[in-house]
Amino acid sequence: MTTSNSHDEVNAPQDTAAPTPQGKRNHKRLPIALGITFAVVVVAGAGFMVWHEQPSFCNAICHTPMDPYLPTYEAEPGQAALDKWGATVNDASAMLAATHRVEADTTCMGCHVPTLGEQVTEGLSWVSGDYTVTDNDTYDLVLPERSLEDLVAARGVASDEFCLNEACHNLTREELAQTTSSYARNPHVSQHERAECSDCHKAHRASVYACASCHNDVELPAGWVASSTA
Repeated sequence: MTTSNSHDEVNAPQDTAAPTPQGKRNHKRLPIALGITFAVVVVAGAGFMVWHEQPSFCNAICHTPMDPYLPTYEAEPGQAALDKWGATVNDASAMLAATHRVEADTTCMGCHVPTLGEQVTEGLSWVSGDYTVTDNDTYDLVLPERSLEDLVAARGVASDEFCLNEACHNLTREELAQTTSSYARNPHVSQHERAECSDCHKAHRASVYACASCHNDVELPAGWVASSTA
C-alpha cells in the first residue's frame, strides 16, 4: 500500500507553469482602470454641462446673489409674479425670462452666452467679491440688470443680432414690423428715433410699452407697463 502510493506520487504530473509576475497582472488591469476613469469623467462632464445651463449654476458659481432673478424665470405666464426687484407684475407674460422658458424651452444660457473672457472675469469678480449689488425692501441684495450693450459688447455683434438671428427670431427689422402691422400703432416701425429691442422687452421685470408713454390710446399687453424708472 505504501509502495503504491509512493509510485503514484512519483508519476503524478507536475505543475510546471511559472507564476504570473505581479507586474504583468497590473499591466492588464491598467486599460480597464483607464476606461473606467474615462467613463466617469465623461458622465461627470455631461452632468456638469446640464447643470451649467440651469439657474442654480448661475447662482452658485457666477452670480451671488442671484436669488431675486429666479422667481422671474420660474414664474408662470398668465399669473401674477414678482420681478427682480420684488415688485408685483400682474402677468408674468410681460417678463421674457418666464415666456422664453415656457414657449422656447430655454434657460439662462439661451440669452446669456458669455465668451470665455467674460466667464473668467466674472469668476474672478465672484471670488474677490468685486461686484456691484443694490439694496431694496424685498431682497437684501440684487445684482444690477445687464443692458443690451453689456450683453453684446464682448461678442462683436450688432444689437439687433441678439434677438433677430437664425436661432431665435429669424427676421429682419422690416419683417418684424410686418408681423405687427395690424396694430393701431405699430411698435416696430421707427416713427421717431430708432429703438432697441431692450427698450421695451424686459427679461426680469415687466416689459415697457414705450408708445404708451406718449399715446394714451395704446392698449397695453398683459402685464406690461406704460413706463418704468428701473
